[in-house]
Amino acid sequence: MVEEAKKGLIVFQDRQIRRLWLDNEWFYSVTDIIAILTDSQDELAYWRKLKQREPQLVTICHGLKMPAEDGELREWSSLGFNW
Repeated sequence: MVEEAKKGLIVFQDRQIRRLWLDNEWFYSVTDIIAILTDSQDELAYWRKLKQREPQLVTICHGLKMPAEDGELREWSSLGFNW
C-alpha cells in the first residue's frame, strides 16, 4: 500500500499535478504537465496528437490509476522519475 506521504497532488504555478509513489519512483500525470506547460484548453487532445507525432513517447509512459476530477480512479498516462 502507498504511504499517505507518498501520494497525492503537488502544486506548480498554482496548478495541481497528480502524482503517485510506486516502486521507489515518482510518477506524474502527463496531461497535468501538458496543461501547465502549454496552457492547452484540451490537454487530452494535445496528448493524443503528440503521441501520433512522436510514437516513442508511448514507450516511456505508464498507464497508472490516479484520481480524476470526479474523484474516481482512472487510468492516466504517467511519467516516472527516480530522483
